[in-house]
Amino acid sequence: MKKIFLAAVLFIATSATIQAQLLRLGVKAGVNFASQTGDAYMEGVAFDKDGITSYHAGLVAEIKLLDRFAVQPELLYSTQGATYKNAVDEFKNELGYLSIPVMAKFYLTDSFSLEVGPQASFLLSEKNDFDVKDAETFEFGLNAGLGFKITKNLFIQGRYGLGLTEASKNADVKNSTIQLSAGFMF
Repeated sequence: MKKIFLAAVLFIATSATIQAQLLRLGVKAGVNFASQTGDAYMEGVAFDKDGITSYHAGLVAEIKLLDRFAVQPELLYSTQGATYKNAVDEFKNELGYLSIPVMAKFYLTDSFSLEVGPQASFLLSEKNDFDVKDAETFEFGLNAGLGFKITKNLFIQGRYGLGLTEASKNADVKNSTIQLSAGFMF
């Protein structure tokens, strides 16, 4: 009986240790350097676009599948958009998204990783200076970037995200974002 009990305790302890190594949860936040690509025409008038600086924050998980490969799903609140101007007007269009990137992480070393993956984003808010609510409610995009583990728990990431679907119902524009993040894994 003692041998069975000891074997069960060892099995449970080993399983818990293995699971702790396979799945890690954490938080991350950072800055967005966002812009919108494409032509910006409103009611036949052309506008110049400038980027905006905004933020992102949320939850992250890392699922280690192989020694040098992991999948990192995230749940982020991310603001994106641009500033539009012509000879007469200037206005800012800021879009708040619930973004769900799923990144494939290829570890080049124990600390340095290459990351690539798709992202689905759902529009939560739209702030602009001209009271036109014309943003699409869903956006699909691709992300690519680099990650670096400073310690076992602390990491930094740099990523470029390109929207593949139009961000506006009335203009041919797509979101383009550079994200710099810092995070902590528990």
